[in-house]
Parts: sequence; C-alpha cells; structure tokens
Amino acid sequence: MQNILIIVQLVVSVALVGTVLLQRSEGGALGMGGGGSGLGGLFSPRGAADTLTRTTAILATVFFLSSLTLTLLALHGRPEPKSILDQQTPGKIQPFELPKRGQAKPPAPALPAPH
Repeated sequence: MQNILIIVQLVVSVALVGTVLLQRSEGGALGMGGGGSGLGGLFSPRGAADTLTRTTAILATVFFLSSLTLTLLALHGRPEPKSILDQQTPGKIQPFELPKRGQAKPPAPALPAPH
C-alpha cells in the first residue's frame, strides 16, 4: 500500500511541476500559445488557462492528500511519544557541589599547546 502511494506521489509531483511550468506567467514564459481551433475554445488562451488552473488545483489536492496518507501510514504502529520528564534515568545523578573552604580546588583543565 505504501509503495503504491509513493509511486502516486512521484507521478503527481512530476505532473504538478509540468502543469505549473505550462501556465502562462506575466511575461508569457512557457505558456501554451493561442490559436482559434474549433475545439470550443479549449485551447484558446483563456480556455487553456482555465484548464491548467483546474488541473493544478486537482493535482495539488491529490498531492496534499497522498502526503497526509503517507504520513499517517508511517506513524501507524509507532508508540505514542512520551515526555522526557516521565522517563526514569538508569542511574542516580550526582548533584554538583562547590568545594568547601579549606578544601583544595580541582585543577584547571590544561590548554592545548600551539603547534
């Protein structure tokens, strides 16, 4: 099931990139050209824009839903996350204590020698 959704995700991603690149930008970039053929205005500049906009919206919806489904499938069967505050430490943690007066201070760490 997950493999099929990954393949659908890949195909939809490539198709979404293609439809976005085919849309006419303000400069006219890669947009489909016009031409008044007898197809009822499907490939007229306005008809192509409507078709590409609708196709982009459908592909974006399929992409979003397949992403959500893949995420839910990946999370299925995993234990619920717990707070790190609820976890018990394996050993006892020693609190830090300052040396008392009269006790020797621990030696300072040595600095590395220059080369």
